[in-house]
Formats: sequence, structure tokens, C-alpha cells
Amino acid sequence: MDRRTRARVGTAAAGAVLALAALQGSSSGAQTVADVSSPATVCEGTRPKGSLAGLGSPEDTPLQRTLNHVDKIAYGRYADTFTGMEVDEEGSGVSIYRMPSASFDAAVCGTAEKGVTVRLHDTDINAGDIDALADRISEDMSRWDGTFQLREVGQDGRGHVLVGVDDPETAEPILRAAFGERNAKYIRVEYAPQAELL
Repeated sequence: MDRRTRARVGTAAAGAVLALAALQGSSSGAQTVADVSSPATVCEGTRPKGSLAGLGSPEDTPLQRTLNHVDKIAYGRYADTFTGMEVDEEGSGVSIYRMPSASFDAAVCGTAEKGVTVRLHDTDINAGDIDALADRISEDMSRWDGTFQLREVGQDGRGHVLVGVDDPETAEPILRAAFGERNAKYIRVEYAPQAELL
């Protein structure tokens, strides 16, 4: 999976749903202050370059090897903690979103290679729960026809489900009501162009 997007698409409607890379690149720039948290912890890699043996090829960068390590633990023993991640555009660091966990932070920061900056952000939901919510929303793509068109569903890596629709103003209150107050804070409704079959 492409670590840069961390988009996950609901399996029930995968044929009609686009991965969110394009949505993130075009319309997700309109974030509110509440969407972007300051990192709870920032650490700089201290391990010598190339010391993460078995986590990539020799030509991989320190960041790539560090990300391989994060993937290994995030979807393994820390699956209940990990929410998602975003790689910095300049390619020298990563923002990791997770439920607060001193042991996870130590496992990540203690193995980051030199030259890699890791920013750890607090969330209150893990990737499994976000995936389950995304699947629920995408289960019946035509459910809302006549009111609005549901075009894209996936997660943003920060603990939100991004929902691409043709008419966000109409769709947002309907979706928030349909999936309940508890889930509403994780739903981000945005405009998306017409979906195309991949």
C-alpha cells in the first residue's frame, strides 16, 4: 500500500470508489485548526543509517527503512494503538497518528534512523475502527441517490474518514445524522468529481 496516502477504500463498493489520493491532493487543503494537531512528541532518529537490517534493500533511504519498521509494528502488536501516518513532502520525516502509548512511541523513536524526524500526534481512534466506519459508509453507494451522490470513501491517515460527494452542503448533515454523534467527529465531507471505474 502506498504510505503517502494511506487511503483505504470500503470493500463493498471498491469497483466504484476511487482511492483518495486525488481527493487529498485537490480538496483536502481546506483544513480547520482542529483538524491539525500539534505533535505530542517529536523525535529525531539516532540509529546509524542502514542499521535496520532486514527492513528494506541497501539502496532504500533511512526514511524508507524507518517506515518499514513502523508498518511492521503498527499493523502487528500495536494495531489497537495505531491510527495512520503521513510522509512529509520533502521526504525527511513522518507524522504518525496514534492513540497515546509510551511503549509505541519508544518503539518508533528508538528505531528511527539518523536524518529522520518523527512527529507523533494523539488521536482517540485506531485504524481498525476508522476502516470499519469507512466500510459502513461505503456499503451502499446508491443509498443516497436522489439526495446526493456518494463518490469516494477512505481514510486520511489522521483519524478521519473522508467522504467525497457531489454536494457537500446537503450530504454532511445527513451523513452525520445517519452514522450518529459518536462517529460524526470522524467524518469529513468534501466535494469530489464524478467517480470513474478503475
